[in-house]
Amino acid sequence: MNTITVEELKKRLDDGEIVHLLDVREDHERAEYNIGGVHIPIGKVQAMQVDEIENWKDDEVVVYCRSGNRSGMASMFLQQMGFKNPVNLTGGMLAWRQKFE
Repeated sequence: MNTITVEELKKRLDDGEIVHLLDVREDHERAEYNIGGVHIPIGKVQAMQVDEIENWKDDEVVVYCRSGNRSGMASMFLQQMGFKNPVNLTGGMLAWRQKFE
């Protein structure tokens, strides 16, 4: 599974790069803090309910959650669904907030 660090992702976002972000946390987690992107909770990803990102199948998709565990699982599910390049954000929002807040 491909991974990206919070530092690498932040640099790409700061440089204005278009990055497909997928937040797989629950609603209350996203409401508390997020870095943008499309929100599809892990349960829906697991159930293959990802219509809103279907057009990302051939692109890199950076998947994030609280700590990197659920996003790692979601990355594997996406791969099984034919997504060519899901990338897990190492450490998730915990690492992001620790580094950048």
